[in-house]
Amino acid sequence: MTKRLFDISASFFGLLLLSPLFLIVALCVGLTSRGGVFYVQTRVGRYGRDFRLYKFRSMRTGSDAKGLLTVGGKDGRITPVGYFIRKYKIDELPQLFNVLKGDMSLVGPRPEVRKYVALYNSEQMRVLSARPGITDPASIKYRNENDLLAQAGDPERFYVEKIMPDKLKINLEYMDNRSFFKDLSVIFRTVF
Repeated sequence: MTKRLFDISASFFGLLLLSPLFLIVALCVGLTSRGGVFYVQTRVGRYGRDFRLYKFRSMRTGSDAKGLLTVGGKDGRITPVGYFIRKYKIDELPQLFNVLKGDMSLVGPRPEVRKYVALYNSEQMRVLSARPGITDPASIKYRNENDLLAQAGDPERFYVEKIMPDKLKINLEYMDNRSFFKDLSVIFRTVF
């Protein structure tokens, strides 16, 4: 089975199975804070093309103006429902629509915003040759990234100089050694 066929099948059945959860989360988000149910952000995808990434909205409307990085578990921009859906990564589930559309894969380097992609060196740009993913080995290693940023004196600088290069290194290693079974392993590790 090709990676794309697996992505289409898994995202379709995932959306079907998770539709009751989607409805519950949409109601909780919509009824507890002002703004839409979904958060849409432009990210850089395969071959450097921009696409619209979907998430359940976990922050107050207009929070992007105060910075693109989320710092710590108690970032004041996050809504009460947002804390819960972020903790369990439920906010990421609408990206199954991105997978179905072909913008993303289940497993692949996490897509970044243009601001940070502009800082990639020529070797790091190689991650853009892969379809970005909902999860990847770097996401598993940095599942507590917000807490790490909260401990940093300058979170933006810490992200750009320490976390981002390490995530890119991990993703390039993944790309050089990827296989269907490794992808299944990453999905399994992400879930658990």
